[in-house]
Amino acid sequence: MNLHTFESMLSIGETVAVEFKRCGNGIEHDVYESVCSFLNRFGGDLFMGVLDDGTVTGVPEKAAGDMIKNFISVISNPVHFTPTVYLAPELLKYKGHTVIHVHVPPSAEVHSYKKVIYDRVDDADVKVTATAQIASMYIRKQNIFTEKRIYPYASEENLRLDLLPRIRKMAVNNAGGRHPWESMSDQELLKSAGLYGMDIATGEKGYNLAAILLLGKDDVIMNVCPAYETDALVRKVNADRYDDREIIRTNLIESFDQLMDFARKHLPDKFFLEDVSRVSLRNILAREMISNILMHREFTSSYAAKFVIQKERMYTENANRALREGVITPDNLEPDPKNPIIASFFRNIGRADRLGSGVRNLFKYSKYYSGQDPEFQEGDVFRIIVPLDEEYSFDYGLDHEAGEMIGGGNAVKIDGKTTDKADIKDETTDKIAVKTTYKVDVKGETTDKIDLKTTGKTGVITETTYKTDLKTTVKPPKKLTQTEEKIIFAVQDNPNITQLELAKHIGLSVDGVRYAVKNLKAKGVLSRKGSRRRGSWLIHFE
Repeated sequence: MNLHTFESMLSIGETVAVEFKRCGNGIEHDVYESVCSFLNRFGGDLFMGVLDDGTVTGVPEKAAGDMIKNFISVISNPVHFTPTVYLAPELLKYKGHTVIHVHVPPSAEVHSYKKVIYDRVDDADVKVTATAQIASMYIRKQNIFTEKRIYPYASEENLRLDLLPRIRKMAVNNAGGRHPWESMSDQELLKSAGLYGMDIATGEKGYNLAAILLLGKDDVIMNVCPAYETDALVRKVNADRYDDREIIRTNLIESFDQLMDFARKHLPDKFFLEDVSRVSLRNILAREMISNILMHREFTSSYAAKFVIQKERMYTENANRALREGVITPDNLEPDPKNPIIASFFRNIGRADRLGSGVRNLFKYSKYYSGQDPEFQEGDVFRIIVPLDEEYSFDYGLDHEAGEMIGGGNAVKIDGKTTDKADIKDETTDKIAVKTTYKVDVKGETTDKIDLKTTGKTGVITETTYKTDLKTTVKPPKKLTQTEEKIIFAVQDNPNITQLELAKHIGLSVDGVRYAVKNLKAKGVLSRKGSRRRGSWLIHFE
């Protein structure tokens, strides 16, 4: 590893793939716990001789060789590691200190240290004891498609064959007028779609889990997957509970219809022209999110899938067989079918397109709908987050906010009143030139004179905060949501505030705070200096 990469990791701090260990008095057991968790998750880099906050203290130089020998001895001992693993530590010299670096690749096996299985969750090593969690780790490692599980005693009586005429019609319409399913019998269609077959490993024949989920009767689905449901919620007013809710426990075909109806009920259908045709941005975004949550979830998990609509965003969550962890963008997208049989069925009937198109469509149309990019988070729980802004319109624009130029740009609005005069330090002018849309709030009273520290004949507001005897605050030029503004004000008061404290302070969930903070970072308004544990927030003014 080169020093530039090492310094970059030190500045970022501990993550799901980076761990720092002090190791001043030798290698402790927690080092091996981290190795085990890296092997069981997505791999990572371990540094011995570094404090949790990224401060390099180093290990004793004379003892470094023996420490490496002991490390290799432990990880290759079947009494300690099962199965054993081979890793190659390397020594780094950094500002007079000696650091031991170990790169741990992800393993195809599930490993245990002293008969305990560890998993990596954020920047922590967690003991895994629950049978369901251990089973999901084996499923992830062995690339098992649970949708192919055969149920030999399932019969046509357990399926909603009355849906097949509609499915044939959808497939024909999607294919432009002709589709092979049109002339097939029911049994031929089910075999063609991969819903009926034989398990080569066991010789069992019958309908598989995909068939039951797509076409099964509700009681049969509950028998096979007791935890299966999709929870649709609206949380705009009552964020702790809900304003509206539907719990959907039916086959995937009708689940899609019910979730789309829920989205149509609670989301505005904004006007938008693509070329010369009007398209529904709401339906496009909802279709991609809903088809993803139905096609690519891990159905054997007890984690309930969610479709949540809030005031400033909508998001989906579902259990996932993750192959990596992090944020997905069109640039780093590597499509991976979690349930290829179900995904193929959805593509045939027009509920989905080619693999990976959903990410590109959401990035394309989300900007037209809210002016912001969506976010895809890959992990054991897969999340799609699409920002919402009811005031935004791509066709109309957002040039008429509160606090913008009034009467052709010759006035500033202060607490609902308008002034066209401002006393500016050094020189006085009767006009304030505001470049974009800036909102001025004066607490306590209204004034027609603002004392701004500026230069030139015309006062140009270029910073976020200007203090006067009236505690005047000028909000950032970039459009912020109410939640983002609350976070900025809280950080101004306490730059060391944690995300948990922010959540309590503004009355939002921790996930909601994390989402808002990421948006603020993307807008260049907020950044973090130092580690997540001991760092502080920085606000950037334009």
